[in-house]
Amino acid sequence: MFENYIIKNSDKNTLGEPEKLASLSEVHSSIAIPEGAGFWKKMMAFAGPGLMVSVGYIDPGNWATDIEGGSRFGYTLLSVILISNLFAMLLQHLSLKLGIASGRDLAQACRDNYSKPVSFVLWVLSEIAIAATDLAEVIGSAIALNLLFGLPLPIGVLFTAFDVLIVLYFQQKGFRIIESIVAGLMGVILLSFIYEMIVSQPSISGIMGGILPKTEIVTNPGMLYIAIGILGATVMPHNLYLHSSIVQTRAFKRDDEGKKSAIKFATIDSTVSLGIAFFINGSILILAATAFHQNGHFEVADITDAYHLLDPILGVSLAGVFFALALLASGQSSTLTGTLAGQIVMEGFLNIRLQPWLRRLITRGIAIIPALIVAILYGEKGTAELLVFSQVILSLQLSFAVIPLVFFTSSKKIMGRFANSKTITTLSWIITLVIISLNVVLLYRTLF
Repeated sequence: MFENYIIKNSDKNTLGEPEKLASLSEVHSSIAIPEGAGFWKKMMAFAGPGLMVSVGYIDPGNWATDIEGGSRFGYTLLSVILISNLFAMLLQHLSLKLGIASGRDLAQACRDNYSKPVSFVLWVLSEIAIAATDLAEVIGSAIALNLLFGLPLPIGVLFTAFDVLIVLYFQQKGFRIIESIVAGLMGVILLSFIYEMIVSQPSISGIMGGILPKTEIVTNPGMLYIAIGILGATVMPHNLYLHSSIVQTRAFKRDDEGKKSAIKFATIDSTVSLGIAFFINGSILILAATAFHQNGHFEVADITDAYHLLDPILGVSLAGVFFALALLASGQSSTLTGTLAGQIVMEGFLNIRLQPWLRRLITRGIAIIPALIVAILYGEKGTAELLVFSQVILSLQLSFAVIPLVFFTSSKKIMGRFANSKTITTLSWIITLVIISLNVVLLYRTLF
């Protein structure tokens, strides 16, 4: 009976071997690239995947660390957010390059190059990471609904189940529609924080000083712990799978010149989008530093407390509303990309595809059940702690996505002429080791 809900991808070629199906086959090469067009027309055709990836860097799971960092230490940890984003820019470049040059997404590349047991373990870890991401989205959206409309947290958690229908409806309308929705939600978040920056009037000299790294970040244990949290939550594992797939929705020529051009435009799209994510993440920390740290509120680490304190401290009536609105948009945009990442991971590792509605119900159910139990039993404090725990799970899984990505993109057998140069390979491994080391420290500190 369960077979009725599975679309089997078991077509074989003339040699009896399984066909290598295109990533997200229903939308693969579905967006035309204008031939002979100028730079800006081509840029607009390639724009979109970068924004979809960047929402993972500003999802509700990142807000708590940014708020706590700003309230406790002012602008100092702004440099950590900048370094984190530079790391992310390189890793997302490697991800899009893998998809464009090899024609395989990261999950498919793992299945192609690793044994079945290894691929299965990597699939399980990826599914756990996506469930943890979904958990953060559920909690963030529920908190936002509570702040904006007074919905009790358990009701808000249940309400998030309905976005399954919204996602499925728009998936049938074409990939550009999904990209446009994410861009619109990203615009809401961006405009909300532009407003917050205007009304909070942060110190420009303080911001400029915060961008420069300080040795105090390493020598101060409390500061180092939050810095590790910011770095540890930076690169979301599901984003690496996602980006390597959705760049293939563009109908570029699959020869060397076409791939070279596609990598160039996709990298610009990714880098600019992650620059926007840096502004938003930085704005959360700057807002906390200006509104809380400078006014003696050094222990604001909770999203709900931040919402309630903003209006009276800044002396304006809409600061809290825009803050909560941005949080809701963050949770909903992350939902869209998380759904796609789940599909990509399942298809790539297992070469089978669940019906979208069933896949979404399973992942959302896994997220809703623990969030609902905690919301009912422990309320706001419990959901805040569960939000932090979801980030620990993501930190644990991250290395299992980054290491294969760097390995594959450094291989001439897989990438051909587009394999990483020695400089990029060395830099990538250094960044990978830094991220893994910091995540191990974060995990140890959190658990023990």
